[in-house]
Amino acid sequence: MSTAAAMLARKFKRSRHAIVVLLAGCAVFTAPLAVAQQDKKVFRIGAVSAGAGRAAPHWVAFERRLSELGYVEGRNLVTEFRNAEGHPERLPGFMTALVQSGVDAIFAPGPEASLRAAKIASSSMPIIVVAIDYDPVARGYVQSLARPGGNITGVFIRQLELTAKRVELLKQAVPRLSHMVVFWDAFSVDQLKEADSAARSAGLALHHVEFRNAPYSFEDPVKTAVQKRAEAILGLASPVFFRQRAELGQAAINNRLPAISPFPEAAEAGMLMAYGASLPDTHRRAAEYIDRILKGARPADLPMEQPTKFELVINLKTAKSLGLAIPPSILARADRVVE
Repeated sequence: MSTAAAMLARKFKRSRHAIVVLLAGCAVFTAPLAVAQQDKKVFRIGAVSAGAGRAAPHWVAFERRLSELGYVEGRNLVTEFRNAEGHPERLPGFMTALVQSGVDAIFAPGPEASLRAAKIASSSMPIIVVAIDYDPVARGYVQSLARPGGNITGVFIRQLELTAKRVELLKQAVPRLSHMVVFWDAFSVDQLKEADSAARSAGLALHHVEFRNAPYSFEDPVKTAVQKRAEAILGLASPVFFRQRAELGQAAINNRLPAISPFPEAAEAGMLMAYGASLPDTHRRAAEYIDRILKGARPADLPMEQPTKFELVINLKTAKSLGLAIPPSILARADRVVE
């Protein structure tokens, strides 16, 4: 090879090496850039609680499921959490402010008051619910469970039908039962009719006690119920009763009244019995709806789900303190027993 040819070959080799190094360097710098571009989209959701705080088991389950689905708070997700703390009059203001702030979706679990406020605030923004004390089809919020047809979807708990089941379970657990008191508030008023009907079917006299202005005080109302010959307490599905489940359970124990709740957590907190759907499970499912909507799905095309599992929880410590012997037939049906 001539001297000139050899020099040309060496120059080409050096140039080719430089190009390879340059391309490698570009790859090193563009990889983080690609990741940054993927994370650049930050979704914002409004999450409105009617009563329970963000540390409640079902809210923890909701946020944990979002994390499992790849959402990292502060990186690709911002959750605007609001808590009405048992005051339904606060809900419209929360929902309006969230819609005006431009969140991508609203999570409105719990009582009908939450969905009503969200629906009034926007007829187009995606709204995900866990419908606890109302029928979204009967109330006209969705066309059907299979085809919601609008901007609302989520999970539907048939709470009204479960009210009758709780009365039946309480009667079986306390066979001598003849008089019962039902505690209700603005969130649970629609369940009263079912409670009355179930009590009549079970041959029970039913006394009503209404609660207003959360937080509630239970000791005096329970004492009054005892004076009116009540022998047990039926708690309805209310976010305030959930929030104050330990206080309600203690008031019942203090006055030696067995009590049943819609919330499994209430039996763990001291009430004699609970029968209902798992709120952590329903909120995990709601997180999956939000994930699909943030990825482009329309609420109108996402069928509403219903829980398939309902938990019966019995607190034997409470039964012992009340001097009750729970029939073996009821214990055998329990999903969990607190001892």
